Formats: sequence, C-alpha cells, structure tokens
Amino acid sequence: MTDNWESDEKFAALAAYRGAADATGGSSADAGGEGGEKKLSKNALKKLAKGKVRLRREFERSKLHLLVWFGLCLCFLSNSYVYVHSSLLLVAFCTKFVLLTFCVTQSKSHSHSHSPLTETQGKKKEKPNWGEAGSGKKAKAKDAKKKAPPPKREFVNKTPKGEKKDMSAPMEDGYHPHAVEAAWQDWWEAKGYYSCDPEAAKNRPDDEKFVMVIPPPNVTGSLHLGHALTAAVEDTLTRWHRMKGHATLYVPGTDHAGIATQSVVEKMLMKENGQNRHDLGREKFVEKIWEWKKEYGDRITTQLRSLGSSVDWSRERFTMDDMCSKAVVEAFNQFHESGLLYRANRLGNWSCALKSAISDIEVDHIDLEGRTYLEVKTHKGNPKDPKGRYEFGTLTSFSYPVENSDEKITVATTRLETMLGDTAVAVHPEDPRYKHLHGKFLVHPFNGRRIPIIQDAELVDMEFGTGAVKITPAHDPNDYECGKRHNLEFITVLNPDGSINSEGSQFEGMMRYDARIAVEEALEEKGLYVGKEPNKMRLGLCSRSGDILEPMITPQWYVNCDGMAKRATDAVRNGELKIVPEEHEKTWFMWLDNIRDWCVSRQLWWGHQIPAWFATKKGETGVNKNDMKWNDRWIVGRDEAVSTSTPDFSLCFVHLVFPFN
Repeated sequence: MTDNWESDEKFAALAAYRGAADATGGSSADAGGEGGEKKLSKNALKKLAKGKVRLRREFERSKLHLLVWFGLCLCFLSNSYVYVHSSLLLVAFCTKFVLLTFCVTQSKSHSHSHSPLTETQGKKKEKPNWGEAGSGKKAKAKDAKKKAPPPKREFVNKTPKGEKKDMSAPMEDGYHPHAVEAAWQDWWEAKGYYSCDPEAAKNRPDDEKFVMVIPPPNVTGSLHLGHALTAAVEDTLTRWHRMKGHATLYVPGTDHAGIATQSVVEKMLMKENGQNRHDLGREKFVEKIWEWKKEYGDRITTQLRSLGSSVDWSRERFTMDDMCSKAVVEAFNQFHESGLLYRANRLGNWSCALKSAISDIEVDHIDLEGRTYLEVKTHKGNPKDPKGRYEFGTLTSFSYPVENSDEKITVATTRLETMLGDTAVAVHPEDPRYKHLHGKFLVHPFNGRRIPIIQDAELVDMEFGTGAVKITPAHDPNDYECGKRHNLEFITVLNPDGSINSEGSQFEGMMRYDARIAVEEALEEKGLYVGKEPNKMRLGLCSRSGDILEPMITPQWYVNCDGMAKRATDAVRNGELKIVPEEHEKTWFMWLDNIRDWCVSRQLWWGHQIPAWFATKKGETGVNKNDMKWNDRWIVGRDEAVSTSTPDFSLCFVHLVFPFN
C-alpha cells in the first residue's frame, strides 16, 4: 500500500507537504480541516510533484555524468592537460552528486517519517482536499476571458483611387491584410509600373523581350488554388525578367466560356422568369448574357488584382471583344483558304443536354464493371426503378429473322435502342456457320427494312460471341468505318434532344433510354429477345454538362490537325522540344500520333458566329442546308459583302458558334 502511494508522484508530494505541516505543529494560520491539515490547491500540489520529479531526474543525470567523466579520465591519462581538465570536472560532478544524494535521501526520509500512511496503514485512503471549487488560477483565467475585448478599429481607406497610400494613420497592433494591402494596387496601375513601351521594345534583341498571355479563366467562375499556383509562377517569371531590365509584358484577359455562360444565364432566366432562351429569341438572349457579364464578369479580375499579379491591365481582353472577334473571323477565313478548315458530315460527340456537338478533349469517361444504374438528367426517370435510374453495363442479345427462311441470326449490343438504325449484320468471311447466308438479307422486326448480311474480316472476330455483329453506321465509331467500307446507308435515329425520330417507327418521340426498355419488351413479345448479361463497358460523358454522350452523325466544321500534330511529335523526337519529366513523352505521342480532326463548331447562341453563309436561289424551296449534297452552297467570307459575288443567290447566316479560345 505504502509503495503504491509513494510511486505516485502527486501523492508522494502531498505526503511530504503534510509531513512538513505536522512538523510545524499543524497549527499555523493557514491550516484547516481535521487534525490541522493544511488545505492544498491543485496547482500547488503539482508544483511540489514537479520539483520532486526534477530532483530525481537531476540525480540520475549526475550518475550518468560521473560514469562518462570517469571513463574520460582513464582515456586521457597520457595527456596531462586533458587529464587535469577532466579531473577538475570529475571533482565538480562528484560534489554535485553527493549533494543531490543527500537531498534525495532527506526527501525520502522526511516523506516516510511524516507520511499519514505509515500512521494509518490499512485504513481507507482519503481523498485530498483540493480547495474550494473555482478558487484556482484556471477559474480566474476564465473570468478574465469573459471580459469583453477592446473594440477593433475598423479600417477606412482614405487614399483617393490611383494615389500613393496615405500612411498617416497609426499602425495597427496586428497584421490585417485588408489594411496593409489597400490602395497599393490602384497606385501601381496608375503609375504604369507593369506596362511596356512598344517603341522601346522594338530596339531590344529577342533575348531581352518577354511577353506572356495569361491563360484566360472562364468569366463564369472564380479563381481556385490551381489559378493561384499558375498566377504565382507566371508572375515570378514576369517580375524576374522585369528586374533584369527586359522589355516585359504580362497580358490579362478572361474567356467568354460559351457553354458554361449560356447554361448559367439560362438557369437564371428559368428561375427568375420561368423562361428559356427560345422564349426570348437569340438577340434578346445574347443581350441578357452581356448584362450578366457586366454585373458578374469582374469577379475574376478583382481576384487577380488581390493576388498582386503584375499584369498590364491597360491591355486587358475579353474573348468576345470586337478586336478578338475580328481575329477569329480572319483566322477562320485563312484556315479555310489554306484547306485546313472544312465542313463535313462525320460521326462526332453529341450532347443531348446541350443539343450541341463537342470536341474529343471535352469528353470524360467512366468505366463500368458490370450492371450499373445511373440517373439521366434529360429523362423523366425509369418507372421500373425506385430511384428513376436507368440500366447500363449489360449486353443484350436478340435475333434477326432471315428473309424467306425460318433461320435467325443472333447479335448482341450494349445500346439496344440503336438497333432501330441498323443497316447491316456483319459476319467473318471464313466463318463456316454463315457461309450459306452470304449475300442474303435479314428483316427488321419493327419497320420491315431489309438488312444485308455482309462479310468483314476487319471488324468481326468469329471466336467472340455468335460471330455476328449488328452495324449501326450513324451511331458507333467502328460501325461508321465499316459503313464507309461497304457503302452502307447511314440512318440517324435520334433528334438533337435525344428522343427517337421518325426512323424509330412506333418508338418515335420516346427518350433514348425509355426507348431501350420499350424495344426490349417489344422484342420479347415477338419472340426475338434472347437474354441479357452484365458486361464491362466505358461510358463517355460531356465534361460541360455531365450528360451521357451519344455518337451521332451531324454536319460540323473541322480543322485538319495532322500537320500540326506531326510537327509537334517530330520536335520531341529530334530533341528540339524536351518534355520534362521524360515519362510524359508517352502521353504526348499517344495523343498526337492518334490525333483526329478538331470539331470547332457548336450549336450555341453565345460565342463567335461562324463566318459562313448558305446560298439559295431566289424563290427556291426544298433545299436543306444540313443535307451534304448542298454542301457546296456554303460560302465562307469576312463579311456579308461576299454576296456581291453571287448575285443570283440570297445568303443565310449560319447560327453556329466557333469556340476560338
């Protein structure tokens, strides 16, 4: 019992203290309680315990020092100076050790002789009296904290805009960024410290010129950590060149962000007025966007100023400014005249939510390991799922009946609704199972269309599945290439919003994934449904809207990227351009060696309109500008004066947008 008590430092200190109180007779003025025991605060007890612990530690340390110096004396016996010095230190430590030993011994004997435990062994341990509640230092500290802090002095910037900061006010006790940074940016801009004299720059050699354009952030957003990092690095480079005395220019600007801005303003209109852009019309809607830009578009430039970026604000640009718009028109015309830019009816990425084509670089992908249920924003919801989700990641098998025969060919697909646009079924030319069907036809179960059985060794793997592949040239990249090889019919079955068009027979008007469910049920009724199983697949998503993309053939404007990609890859291969770190060269070559032509047109109302007109003869009707047989009617020009060269035609401006950023 005694050992346990004394091993606890707090109670050992208490025993020592109470023993001391007993030695004084236990009748001092500050004593209280039964038997004259002195009341002890918790903090006082802690101090006693700490003092004893410190004494013990010093004692142990001294023992270690004695051993170390004793060893040193033995090692340095041959060196008289070192020996004398070591001996003196040894004597000092011995003295310290003796004193500490005496102190510790006295402390122990004092604690044992006066410990209440030695007198009351076997009795129940009493809890020490820590004093009255709320009498300690912590309680006093809490009371002090409760006192109201002195009122903060609100900073008022008295400096007129553009003038040097007024520093007459007394300095604040602490650092307050708003007060410290106020007025300086306006003064720097007014003084033109970040500008560059073009006349002076003309006479400088190339290695003493540094010009950089800030990557323009979208006008709809606000700066995030990535912007801050980029701006810090760019500003550091700019300031370094400026301090070296170079002709330095750092140009700011913002991007009009066609898709994002149009979506933001349209949502605002729907929320405030219950209107969409079609209710207003193109002209009024664009006016609303400009109003929104004036009200909210300065948020990013304000943040850049707060960062202290040393850009020349006198040269600030917005990508829809008149100057930028003229540059876009000129670039479009030059590209078209050089043969780099053309119009074609090709398979591309279509966003049903935006009702617009998007480029490959605006596509995100998700991998599905098997059957997965996903929400689709453009749909009302699947009535067969409690959460209204639609099924993905499955492979559905069904059969086509052979014309004038009882035979059937079974095919499989992950997008059952596309069977409405099937124009062939391909088999391998060497597959013995289908040799007797070469040159024959299948019958479409919903519209009666005759579907040829074709042979394609490039597309079909006869060891996979049934060895027969359905071909939908207008809605699949591989089928698109197969359709071109075999001169198949390209049938688009979707409207721009993702609903089934007139090619879908009884499914016309249904949204694409509702039609998928309906087609499965209809095939089952006809006895052509075979089954469904989980299947790994990859879904393409629109990075702008999050919508599931649809491969679809639409007429768009494209830029030929082959030449540009080759120059970029050759520069790395011959060492002219170095990628750091080197392992990213694989990514560089993967993208550029497999480059596809860039789709530069968008079906939007906000953005640069493509400078192209469709010509029709006066009084002419029945001419569809989206039909590729009239593709030569499209005229690219710098303005409407181009109409003077075609007096027999009237011109219609195309309502497409060129996302020139």
